[in-house]
Amino acid sequence: MYYAIISEDINDSLALRQSARSAHLERLQALANEGRLLVAGPHPAIDTNDPGNAGFSGSLVIAEFESLEHAQSWADADPYVSAGVYQQVKVKPFKRVLP
Repeated sequence: MYYAIISEDINDSLALRQSARSAHLERLQALANEGRLLVAGPHPAIDTNDPGNAGFSGSLVIAEFESLEHAQSWADADPYVSAGVYQQVKVKPFKRVLP
């Protein structure tokens, strides 16, 4: 089943994001390589694809896991969590309807 991992950044998270970005992307790439990643990306803090120094306000990952517990465990181990980027992370079941 798919699960949505919805994360909210702390204020001024850009430097922390940059320090943990490569490890964060490696984990997402592993999900993609396994065919389990539906979509992933950050939420720009301002209305543009390249927010520059404004940074990001959070992230969304939708991926396939065996259970809610597995999805939560994966989310808890994210390098952005250990780096202090996120102030909150929610994991919810996701039912893909379209496309």
